[in-house]
Amino acid sequence: MNDEFDEYGEDEETEIIKIKKTKFFLRTIIISLSGIFAVLLAVFIFLATLGNWIKPPDIPSFDDTKGAFLIPEGNDADAFIGGGLSAPEGFTNEDRKELFYTFLIIGLDEGTNTDTIMIASYDGVDKQANIINIPRDSLVNVQRNLKKINAAYPVGTLNGRGRDGGIAQLQREIKTVIGFVPDFYICVNLEAFIKIVDTLDGVDVNVPFHMRYDDPFQGLHINIPAGEQNLNGEQALKFARYRFGNSSRDSITDYQRIENQQAVIKAVLEKLISPANILKIPAFIEIFTENIYSDLKTGNMLWFADELNKIRGTDALSTYTMPTTGTSGPPMYYEYLDEARIVELVNKTVNPFNKDIQAKDLDIIR
Repeated sequence: MNDEFDEYGEDEETEIIKIKKTKFFLRTIIISLSGIFAVLLAVFIFLATLGNWIKPPDIPSFDDTKGAFLIPEGNDADAFIGGGLSAPEGFTNEDRKELFYTFLIIGLDEGTNTDTIMIASYDGVDKQANIINIPRDSLVNVQRNLKKINAAYPVGTLNGRGRDGGIAQLQREIKTVIGFVPDFYICVNLEAFIKIVDTLDGVDVNVPFHMRYDDPFQGLHINIPAGEQNLNGEQALKFARYRFGNSSRDSITDYQRIENQQAVIKAVLEKLISPANILKIPAFIEIFTENIYSDLKTGNMLWFADELNKIRGTDALSTYTMPTTGTSGPPMYYEYLDEARIVELVNKTVNPFNKDIQAKDLDIIR
């Protein structure tokens, strides 16, 4: 028998052991509950911190009388097109809509070519999003020899100006087309697109016809059957970039290509906002950090991600193509922009101001 209980009888000893076990059990529970409480408290503090970190971005402001002058980092001859302003002359901070944000979205290929140029908006009050694709061959009023808007970014990167110079030049030229410079830019490379789609376990797209194209010099081979297809990242990218086929009857116009891109974007967004992908947010953050260049902070991106989760149905996301009046034909194949219809479309969709943008706020060659 244990010496600790020598002075007690057998019954008393048994009772003391029970009491000690009960105290140990209660102490264990209290310690466990304290640990759980501490963890819950830490989680609460963490979430409270996230609440301060995950928030809508501040809308860039500009001087009430002069506007926000863009830094002339682009092509020297075209450094001050658009009046050097970010908004129409006379527009002020007080003219901005509440919780209304605009974005310049740039899709880059392996080099500095802007494969895709889009203007997007998000209305945080009405929970509506709009995207306008700008044809790459759109004619812009610039001094350089190649007057296509997709030449703005590569020209802006010259002379050591790099990525920032390319974005600045494209911002200036976008201003001449829609009347203002979007609040934020998002520059996406092809690797990011592939990784996002693969993380989503592919996207469902209706392929209009059997896409076949082989270019052994580039090592490019496209073979996507017609009909409803679940495309992985590489297939989705090929579908979005498809322009020419092995035969002329399998080739499509740039406008049809834009329609395909819009179909992929909608498919990606619809899958992104599904509850099943909320747990993949850390993976998306990593993709954004490594492959996407933007002036949006991570906390702002997470706020927009949460806002996108509130968008339900395709009616809340509308896609458009910048209106044109025709092409110049060979050798340049410029797309002539339709000023009147552009003004109408911009005011209907992406205009962040309570005042209408007018034709005089644009600089389009007629």
